[in-house]
Amino acid sequence: MTHVRPVVARYTSILRSAPVSLTLLAGLWILGAVTGSILRGPSRGLAHDVSLGVSSFSDGHVWVLWTSGLFASRLADYLLVTAAVLAVAVPVENLCGSRRFAIGAAVTQGVGAAAALAVAQLVSTFPNSWGIALHGHLIEDPLPWIIGTLLTATAAMSTLWRRRIRMVVLVFLITTTLFAGHLQDLTRLGAAVAGLVLGPLLFRGRPHVATLGGTIREQRTLVALVVAASVLGPALAAFSPHAIGPLSALRELFGQVPYTARELVDVCDDPALADECRKGHQALRLSGFGPLVANLLPAAVLLVGAEGLRRGRRAAWLLTVWGHLALIAAATASAVVRATETRSLVYGYHRHGSLYQELAPLSVLLAVLVVLLATHRLFQVRAPRGTYRRVWLGTAAVTAAALVVYVAAGSLLAGSFDRDPGPVTLLRDFPRRLVPPVYLQLFDPPILPATIPATVLFEWVGIVVWVVFAVLMFRSFTIPVLGHSATDEQRVRALLRSPGGESLSWMITWPGNSYWFSDDGAHTVAYQVHSGIALTTGDPVGDPATRADAVDAFASYCLRNGWTPCFYSVGEDLAVVARNHGWSCVQVAEETLLDLPELAFKGKKFQDVRTSLNRATKQGIEARWTTFSEAPLSVVSQIVEISEEWVADKGLPEMGFTLGGLEELKDPEIRLLVALDTDGHMHGVTSWMPVFRDGTLVGLTLDFMRRHSDGFPPVMEFLIASAALSAREDGLEFLSLSGAPLASAADESGGDERGALDDLLNLLGQVLEPVYGFRSLLSFKAKFQPRHRPMYMVFPDSTALPRIGLAVGHAYLPNMSFEQGRQLMSRILQR
Repeated sequence: MTHVRPVVARYTSILRSAPVSLTLLAGLWILGAVTGSILRGPSRGLAHDVSLGVSSFSDGHVWVLWTSGLFASRLADYLLVTAAVLAVAVPVENLCGSRRFAIGAAVTQGVGAAAALAVAQLVSTFPNSWGIALHGHLIEDPLPWIIGTLLTATAAMSTLWRRRIRMVVLVFLITTTLFAGHLQDLTRLGAAVAGLVLGPLLFRGRPHVATLGGTIREQRTLVALVVAASVLGPALAAFSPHAIGPLSALRELFGQVPYTARELVDVCDDPALADECRKGHQALRLSGFGPLVANLLPAAVLLVGAEGLRRGRRAAWLLTVWGHLALIAAATASAVVRATETRSLVYGYHRHGSLYQELAPLSVLLAVLVVLLATHRLFQVRAPRGTYRRVWLGTAAVTAAALVVYVAAGSLLAGSFDRDPGPVTLLRDFPRRLVPPVYLQLFDPPILPATIPATVLFEWVGIVVWVVFAVLMFRSFTIPVLGHSATDEQRVRALLRSPGGESLSWMITWPGNSYWFSDDGAHTVAYQVHSGIALTTGDPVGDPATRADAVDAFASYCLRNGWTPCFYSVGEDLAVVARNHGWSCVQVAEETLLDLPELAFKGKKFQDVRTSLNRATKQGIEARWTTFSEAPLSVVSQIVEISEEWVADKGLPEMGFTLGGLEELKDPEIRLLVALDTDGHMHGVTSWMPVFRDGTLVGLTLDFMRRHSDGFPPVMEFLIASAALSAREDGLEFLSLSGAPLASAADESGGDERGALDDLLNLLGQVLEPVYGFRSLLSFKAKFQPRHRPMYMVFPDSTALPRIGLAVGHAYLPNMSFEQGRQLMSRILQR
């Protein structure tokens, strides 16, 4: 209950800060109740006085520009508007203030409604069904002022959220206007545009936080949204029987048929019914679920291309450009045929009398093509060599297999077609199976199926080829372009020595990392790409004075490659840089440091440490420095045995990324400190990574820790204390006991004010504690009275958090098997 009260108090405070929104919402319900409009909207007589329409405005009811935003059409709309007010309007009013919110609501509602009426009047000046339909509409809709205030408030948002909200809302509204085309769609779009203009006026002088890494990703996202909207439109029109927009004619791509194949044979036998026979053939090829799927497949492939555009892939740009060129060619051919006949290539026999139905889809396709050509420089990310050779070979193999199946199965089902096909006819017809039926309306089919098995073969053999091609293309867009030259590691090690890195920087030499270098070669960043996230291993290595520039350059590099940068396990200095650029920042670990010059294991607080040193001396246990390559075979074999025993006891996968294993010990720069007794029996082993500054060794960082299950109990205390004393004698400045993931010294005390994401990570740390013991490890290190250094994860886009979570999980557990995953979940659920 104590945890619920702060949440309730927080939301109560938010609601109290939104009096205008809540007043409008209350007025909406009160007016609806008083006028009896809640269930079915205003009555016919009331609607003429309060609803928006050309007729009501023409009668002098100017107030309908605003009153239409205080009513809804039915109960479901009242509930939808209530949710929109609480989810959108209330937060927006909290952001921009009640005065600005009230101005924004009044202006955008009025301007949006007036713009919709102006468009309706303009469209009706030439003959078309859309203008006629708009003139007959009377609408009531509060969403325009909600959308308008949202777009107004974007002027006060950060660059990232401002662009994202504007892109998503505008693309959606433009799509619904073009395809659905109702008066309320025009009003919402008009209110949104009004909000875009009003926002900068209301928030004049409001500073904006600079976006680290540039805006390439957002530009790519915008182009991808434009392409997606253009290809989803026909589907929207197809499944919207009341759509009236300028592109609503595309629903005729999915027309149904009045005849079965058997009935059509009888119709076509009568020479007097030749035209009816042709109409029947056209309709038959567009009927049913199979043709519907086949007609939508080009849109599906272009949607795959849109995802590739979002990732910056050059192949996706080529796919969408050539796809739109093919659609433009089909639309142009249709317009030419339509000009000379009463039918068209795409729509068959027309039921409408206006040429705009041919020209409107063509104009949209041309507009999208212009956008693609104008933004070609954004899409330069190329897949590894050989990727698309595999795509084309895979598609060709499936096509060849489909051809064999079609001819063989068609021959076996010869009696299931309207005429005996024969292998030659089937072979000649196969290319048509690869073309969506909507583009075959001017061509007479040589055969038609008459039974269910023949129909499945006839309609779905081409669909399989399209689906395989789409899947292969999508997979090609997800292949990361990684790898580095043989000299990269030498350059990295040189930078780690001079000017040097942080205490955890040596981890960047581990396998699995790729490297980015600044143009001047003064900085490097190690990263791994998972789920489209470029996850770094620690801070950039290089000159600290210009680290901020390196961070920005690396972020731009990631965006150009279609990745979201995420700096993981970085220090406070980089976290400050990220915060100044508007990035999100959360603590993910706690590093513990021992300052060696003043170190002395004296006093009660070091009692456990002194006890371990004294007991080891009495039992003849000695700490010895070595490396993996220099150690005797007996020592190496025992290190391997202890490590394998530890992993086996866990029954869970050994974690990687920032936690080293046996492979990382083989680096000749890594020092090993082992605990051996007089019989050569190893009780424990630790590994220590070097930390250099300007070519001089200044510290060591603990990584690998393993102890024998039957060995000296306080062996870890003994080895760490021995390493500290030895390093102090060698004149080193510090010893890092490394970081503990998902653990913080502030967890026990509550620390400073925490955000929701911090609370989530805290909960995750609690859940995983019985499995991996990160917090127990942090408590163990507290015996040495260390200095704590928080470690952060910083990232530019909070909406990428689900993918960042997947990336971090895959980085730490890249090889987890199904059984290990089951055991991990079992351990967690048993806690």
